[in-house]
Amino acid sequence: MTTVAAPGISTTASALRRLYFVRFAFAIVWALVMFTTAEHLGPLAMTLLVLYPLFDVAAALVDARASRATATPTLLYVNVAISLLAAVGLAFADASGIPAVLRVWGAWAIAAGLVQLIVAIPRRQLGGQWPMIISGGLSVVAGATFIAGAGADDPVLTNAIGYAIPGAIFFLISAIRLGRAAKGN
Repeated sequence: MTTVAAPGISTTASALRRLYFVRFAFAIVWALVMFTTAEHLGPLAMTLLVLYPLFDVAAALVDARASRATATPTLLYVNVAISLLAAVGLAFADASGIPAVLRVWGAWAIAAGLVQLIVAIPRRQLGGQWPMIISGGLSVVAGATFIAGAGADDPVLTNAIGYAIPGAIFFLISAIRLGRAAKGN
């Protein structure tokens, strides 16, 4: 039996599907480039680290606009503020070294993960949100790991790559699963 989704739901699902494919591609490319430079905290690594939360700002704004038909996007605007603060914090943490960068990255991962979790739970009716719920939960755990890793004898930035790749995979899975809702089925 085929059910037809309400127009707002199919429009939102379609927009989110496109956004999730873009987020998947960005995260994979970001991780590949970061892998080539993550050995030390140079200008390229810092640019990439600041760029990631700034991309999250843009994605949250697109998400908020797409979601107006089905929900109040207030938490997405909270995510915009959190990611902007993270980008600024990362730019300043650069002067203090890798441990400071990992602490800011970890705090951002925890806060953004909680927002992702809270936003995805009510969107379950769209389909494709379980990967986002899992991803939000894992982001919280990963953030705590970054903060703990900052206190290691030789902290490394490569853990940030390990944050981006699973996130990319969850966005891809969600995009694929949203296909049905986007078609109105």
